Amino acid sequence: MTPILRRSKPVLTGWIEALRLEAPQRSPRETAVISLLVATLAVAATALVIYGAYFGLITALILRAMFFSLVAAGGLLLVGLKAPWLWLRALSYALAPVVLLPGLHIWDSYAQIVRRGGMAQDLDMWIFAGLMAALVLLIIRSVGWALLVLVALAVGYAMFGDLIPGEYGHRGYTLTRLASMLMLSTEGIFGLPMGVAVQYIFLFALLGGLLMKIGTGEVFVDIARGLTGRMRGGPGLTAALSSTMLGTINGSAVANVVTTGTFTIPLMKRAGYSATLAGAIEAAASSAGQILPPVMGAAAFLMAEIIRVPYATIALAALIPGLLYVLALMIAVWAEAGRLGLDRDPQAGFALLKETLLKRGYLLLPLIGLVGFLALGYTPTRAAVLCMVVALVISPWRRETRVGLIALIQVCRDTLVATLPIVTAVAAAGVVIGVLNLTGLALMLSGAIVDLSGSSMLALLALTAVVSFFLGMGLPTSAAYLLLAVLVAPALTRMGMEPVVAHMFIFYYGLVSAITPPVALAAYAAASISGADANKTAVEAVRLGFVKLLVPFLFATMPGLLMVGSGGEIVVSAALATAGIAGLTLAFGGWFLAPIPGHWRLAALVGAALVLWPAPVLSVEPLVLLARGVGLFLLAAMVWRQASRA
Repeated sequence: MTPILRRSKPVLTGWIEALRLEAPQRSPRETAVISLLVATLAVAATALVIYGAYFGLITALILRAMFFSLVAAGGLLLVGLKAPWLWLRALSYALAPVVLLPGLHIWDSYAQIVRRGGMAQDLDMWIFAGLMAALVLLIIRSVGWALLVLVALAVGYAMFGDLIPGEYGHRGYTLTRLASMLMLSTEGIFGLPMGVAVQYIFLFALLGGLLMKIGTGEVFVDIARGLTGRMRGGPGLTAALSSTMLGTINGSAVANVVTTGTFTIPLMKRAGYSATLAGAIEAAASSAGQILPPVMGAAAFLMAEIIRVPYATIALAALIPGLLYVLALMIAVWAEAGRLGLDRDPQAGFALLKETLLKRGYLLLPLIGLVGFLALGYTPTRAAVLCMVVALVISPWRRETRVGLIALIQVCRDTLVATLPIVTAVAAAGVVIGVLNLTGLALMLSGAIVDLSGSSMLALLALTAVVSFFLGMGLPTSAAYLLLAVLVAPALTRMGMEPVVAHMFIFYYGLVSAITPPVALAAYAAASISGADANKTAVEAVRLGFVKLLVPFLFATMPGLLMVGSGGEIVVSAALATAGIAGLTLAFGGWFLAPIPGHWRLAALVGAALVLWPAPVLSVEPLVLLARGVGLFLLAAMVWRQASRA
């Protein structure tokens, strides 16, 4: 062995160990090979996404097909590595190279596909069969059976709709026609949802992973401790604020819980919070990241593309409702701490805040740059790429924040793993949406929803909330939002609602399943850390985060909350909503500087309801003005009474 090879062998061994995935039931050789293959596919997907995001020179169909093929191949290797049965491992490994074929085939034969009008031929049919087999396996292993049932029903309806009598039947479509629609066009698997996944979701998840790697997440936690730690029940407020801030860069409730919860939940328990309450606070706070800019949940990027507005418009519209949710959560946590008589965090305070900002405040520069680039008119994709460049430039400033090549590859791999369920979900949703548009069923179902509501906006909103809630329980938020955007949002806009209001309404109710049982993934993740009962944790999280259920209904009468309308309407909407939601939170919490007697809690509840009276915010009708005036008086009286007692 030459000296160069002898020196490089330990380095290569170190790289393999650093990139090795956890699979104790597999041989070291198999784990090493699969880990390297997954890392290679992740790096290739990352390079493709960054090139397409910054230069935008790749045709949409080619970009989306190649992206899905790379992510799906890596996902199937992961499924095989962790498969509990030999047959599943063999099938997953066999389908991994098969799912690479659609991307490579479309890349190589794109001109021919265009010349023949996108009609599938024999080779296309074989590739389509492999694509669907891989997608089915990925849905089962990374998303769940609910979405697979929807895909099967959609495909079955497309092929056998001629057997259905009446207006919901159709002439039926052949498998060749389905393959042409779902694989060789931008109306199916590689449609708009997949475009959003490659242009935004993967890119911003990569950005969030890089910021976590350089230590921005720890800065958020210490800033939150510095701001809130010396207050009563400081650890709870720290958890709420730090998880909220962290959520603004990754947009994932479950990821937030497992990232910050390992620190904040034990801290809260030591301060006196019960295991159930500690887990509930973390779950409710972590779910805030999906509704707060600048980086919201995956569905927010989908919304921007569907209603064809800049992402900055969606982020700006989400700002006030997101802040209202955080405000209500902070008040609720503070009230719980006061009611339970909990202590402060003795190691926190402004000294910690000052030290954090002086020594590690520069780690916030990428986020400041992201907001600045968006304000200067850069597209979100270019802004994200430039933000990553800023992060890489500042990371070597201190030894503990420095990231090397292996760390960057780990970020790419972790991003592929984290986004695999979302990419799978949008691919499956693309199948369903493609069939709905092909058969015209989407328009018929939207009309049926309007008819069922009796043309009543309140009834339509209630029906929409119920449908959104149940879809959100069984599907990932991105898939739930996509289906609701096709089926329900048109019904709301037909009733005169602004598109951004309609889509934000279903967006909120699709997301609320993160804390509502029986699914409540964020609450269950928090319960696994706190050691509490999962369902009790979810119920507590709903109590603390009830604003998510209330705010969407305020959109209908207070569109100013979404920056829709005049400046006066926006200001008055924000003021009324803040007063009303704060009053409701205090009434539910039962504590403000001192325990609130029952009759004053009732007064606060009535006052909040009157302030949030469902009427236009600038209405000058005497009854509306009287109701809101009485409501504000009751809230002010309760605050004055509690302050005088304290």
